[in-house]
Amino acid sequence: MKIVSAAEAVSHVNSGNRVFFQGAAMTPNILIEALVDRHTELKNVEIFHIHTEGPARYTQPPYRESFCLNSCFAAGNVRDAINSVYGAYIPIFLSEIHLLFRKNILPLDVAFIQVSPPDKHGFCSLGVSVDITLPAIQTAKKVIAQINPQVPRTHGDGIIHVSRITAAVERNNPLHSHEPAEASEIEKQIGKNVAELIEDGATLQMGIGGIPNVVLNNLMNHKRLGIHTEMFSDGVLPLIEKGIITGEEKEVKTGKIVTCFALGSQKLYDFIDDNPMIHFKEAAYTNDTAIIRKNPKVTAINSAIEIDLTGQVCADTIGTYQYSGVGGQMDFIRGASLSEGGKAIIAMPSITSKGFSKIVPNLKEGAGVTTTRAHVHYIATEYGVVNLYGKNLKQRARALISIAHPNHREALEEEAWHRMNKIR
Repeated sequence: MKIVSAAEAVSHVNSGNRVFFQGAAMTPNILIEALVDRHTELKNVEIFHIHTEGPARYTQPPYRESFCLNSCFAAGNVRDAINSVYGAYIPIFLSEIHLLFRKNILPLDVAFIQVSPPDKHGFCSLGVSVDITLPAIQTAKKVIAQINPQVPRTHGDGIIHVSRITAAVERNNPLHSHEPAEASEIEKQIGKNVAELIEDGATLQMGIGGIPNVVLNNLMNHKRLGIHTEMFSDGVLPLIEKGIITGEEKEVKTGKIVTCFALGSQKLYDFIDDNPMIHFKEAAYTNDTAIIRKNPKVTAINSAIEIDLTGQVCADTIGTYQYSGVGGQMDFIRGASLSEGGKAIIAMPSITSKGFSKIVPNLKEGAGVTTTRAHVHYIATEYGVVNLYGKNLKQRARALISIAHPNHREALEEEAWHRMNKIR
């Protein structure tokens, strides 16, 4: 492994290359910034990633004339670019992104990653973002690494030997972090409603944000919980400290917290470092429905932008505007539904920040259906929880209206009757 300057490291990228960026807390921004600084020398360089942290200068003028973004997720730093001529979005389940690399559908020329220093055997850790990074480094022609002693050494499959690294730079910088935010009163009520669905011995999947954290805060009297998830954050730490999360009833990797990435505070990263309880796998494993369903009482908690009265869930677009990505929602909705005693839950506020109802007669024109009405089960808002499974369209409309915001229920009933002829 050759230690070089950032400018020399990124000189391995040529015009016309496809370059992968590791994401989330592990985004290698030293390398990314050095690559963007070469914009006058390069053209038609395709950038591929999911969620990244940092300024994403490659999507901004004048740099975007040299770089084009092709992403499977529209995070806030690249959202406008993806919805413009300078970027594009690929709708695909997180569990299947690895196939784009391994089946040579989107072959990678170069992969940019951030890793720990090598151990005595020459292995570096991919830290807290193994997700699609593992298949990327296994298939890319060249791997350029940002070596950082602040990267946690994680247990599981997220390792790379120095012999696989073409060139590397050394830096000592904190990882990107997200401190837990105070939950709103609406989020607290939703979290309480969802927590009542969770049984002792359940295997949990949830993400980051106010609602997941409140759900976890309401589980202090539960027992023998497990985690098999796409990602996790700080909300699990108190439950682990109190012996509530033990994983003892899990069938897959009993006693382990299984995940493909983590994003949170420095306290979370310190907890993960060299912790054999935390097992990092690639997303093709964590999000494999056949694996998820093997665990008992899988309880998957996901969110939505809007839900129509038939149960169609839109979680990644606002009309035609790409807001986030398909991600792993369907992977876990299906896995939880097929798990013995499992529960698939969509949790969301009843209204937007501007007061519009998130339960609607019809999805906005051009909106994507993330979870189909045939897959949807539990829907939770601050006004309660309904289970749509086995209900006909008329029953679904009545159930969803019952947990809509009171200010919108009458209008929803009128729409259901006059336009959809669904209730009487």
